[in-house]
Amino acid sequence: MRRQLIWLLLIISAPYLVVGCAGVDYVSVAHSGLKVAGKAVEASRPISDPEEYYVGRAVAARILSTYPLYQDTQLTLYVNEVGQTVARKSSRPNPYRGYHFAVLDTTEVNAFACPGGIIFVTRGLIKTCANEDELAAVLAHEVGHVANKDGINSISKARWTEVLTTMGTEAAKQFAGPAGSLVTLFEGSIDDVFKTIVVSGYSRSAEAAADQDAVNTLSRAGYDPGAMAALLTKMAAGDKGSGGIFKTHPPTSERLAKVKAQGAEGPPSKEMATRTKRFQSQKL
Repeated sequence: MRRQLIWLLLIISAPYLVVGCAGVDYVSVAHSGLKVAGKAVEASRPISDPEEYYVGRAVAARILSTYPLYQDTQLTLYVNEVGQTVARKSSRPNPYRGYHFAVLDTTEVNAFACPGGIIFVTRGLIKTCANEDELAAVLAHEVGHVANKDGINSISKARWTEVLTTMGTEAAKQFAGPAGSLVTLFEGSIDDVFKTIVVSGYSRSAEAAADQDAVNTLSRAGYDPGAMAALLTKMAAGDKGSGGIFKTHPPTSERLAKVKAQGAEGPPSKEMATRTKRFQSQKL
C-alpha cells in the first residue's frame, strides 16, 4: 500500500516538475502565498482526472483488503459488459483509463464506486436483482457517483491543500522522493474517500442525484428505466438498516419515492426476455 502511495505521489507531483503536461487541463487555481525557490506554489486546485484515477486505485486496494474478489471469469466479463453498456450512455462516458467493474465475494448487499471509474458490486446485491435491467440499474447508479465525482469530492479540502503545499516544498528539494509526511497526508485523503464510501455513505442529495442519473442512463442505454424503481421496491421490503447498502444509504423508501416521482416507467422491450435469460445463466 505504501509503495502504491509513493507512485501516486510521483504522478501528482508532475505539474511541479514538468511544464505543459499533455492531456492534463487545470482550471482556476487558488494560491496560498507559499513561495518555493522564489515562486508561488499552487496550494489549491481541482484534482485532475489522472490524480482521481490513482486515488481511486488506492481506495480500491483498501476495499479489496476487506472484501475478496469473486473468482468467476464469466460473471466478471458479464458484469463488465453490462457496466460498459450503461457507462457509455452516462454523463461521463470516458474517465481517465475508463471504467472497470468487478464482483466482490460476499453475501452483503452492497456496491462501491471508487473515484475514477473502478466499480465493485457484491454477489449479494447481484442476487437481489431479478434480471439484467435491475443489475444495469445498480451499475448505472454507481457510474453516476463517478460521473458526479462524489468520491473524490469527499476528500477534505483542507487536507488536499496541505498535500499540494507539502508537495511543492518537496519539489523544491529536487525531488529526492516523497517524504513520510506527504505519504501520511495522502493516506489521510484515501481514508476520507474510503470512510465515505464504506462507512458513512454519501449525502442524501448525492444519492438522489445518482438515482436520477441512473434512470436517465438506463433509458439512453436501452434498458427499462423502471428497473430502478423495481429494484428499490424489492430492497425497501428488506430494508432493516442493519448493514451493507442499508447502513450507508438513505432509507430505501425515501429513494424509491423520489425515483417514482420521475415517472420512470416503460413497457418491457423485445430484448428484455433475452437479457433476463442471459442474467439467469450466470452462476452466483
